[in-house]
Amino acid sequence: MTKLTIGWVGMGRMGYPMAERLVKAGYDVKIWNRTRSKAEPLAAAGATLVDSPKDLAGVDVFCTMVSTGADVEQVYFGENGVLSGETSPGILVDWSSISVDQSADLRERVNARGSEFMCSPVSGNGKCVKSGKLSAVVSGPADVFSKVEDIIGTVAANGVSYVGEGELARFCKIAHNVFLGVVTQNLVEITVLAEKAGVPRTAFLDFMNNSVMGSIFTRYKTNALINLDWTTTFTPELLRKDLDLGLAAGRKLDVPMPVTATTREALQAHFGMAHLKDDPDAYLAKDFAAILETVAQHAGLELKSEETPYPTGLEVAEAAE
Repeated sequence: MTKLTIGWVGMGRMGYPMAERLVKAGYDVKIWNRTRSKAEPLAAAGATLVDSPKDLAGVDVFCTMVSTGADVEQVYFGENGVLSGETSPGILVDWSSISVDQSADLRERVNARGSEFMCSPVSGNGKCVKSGKLSAVVSGPADVFSKVEDIIGTVAANGVSYVGEGELARFCKIAHNVFLGVVTQNLVEITVLAEKAGVPRTAFLDFMNNSVMGSIFTRYKTNALINLDWTTTFTPELLRKDLDLGLAAGRKLDVPMPVTATTREALQAHFGMAHLKDDPDAYLAKDFAAILETVAQHAGLELKSEETPYPTGLEVAEAAE
């Protein structure tokens, strides 16, 4: 069976390795990125680099992995957007984390052009993509899902969950990222609690990872927390956006979310901490796990790297790539 041609926009921390998996799987992938230099290495590896999203209007499946709903709208309908001309891709798949209302509006406008729209937000970071541990949740017409399931499964090799029609995947992703925020906030709180009592972070987090409360996430984040490595995988600003989306959805659906609200305000303290730094913007560009520093400061604890490399659980699969 002939593989569908794919257009891809978004060469960030997530988008690049996601598109790279499709190239390695033998798909004909055409790419565009606002900063062209970020896309050039993938072009050298076999993708075709184009000059604008409009140049991708003839592909079978058009994919976006960008930061916000406004970015998706610009790529679709802006000047030289993929839908700015007379030709349209048959299927548009958005992997980004955007609001339910934004997604529904995009779906209506895409359908009006005679194209189909699928939501496919993901769980994981760039290393998860490379190691085959990314997962995806998908919604949209079931018959369209059957056409793109192999493409989505190639990118999200750890599992693809189809949850139904419309924007249901957006609700799942919002709920997922609310959980991410709550788990991270509580994880750093109990880590600081244990350390202030005298337990090294390495020992405490190793115990947690091997307990019934451990997870893929706690294990791959442990190295960052032990060694204060704030290499960015996801920023505090993006986490704050997702917590706000969760709270907005809760208000709309009359679901009380007191733990989420408390987590959101705890995260806000991290933004206040940034203003005490010489370069607040640079501080907030660090990984969201740096909220450990905020909690430690509030506890009167001075953090130091334990200089102890800890396995993330992603190494074996990543090395096999």
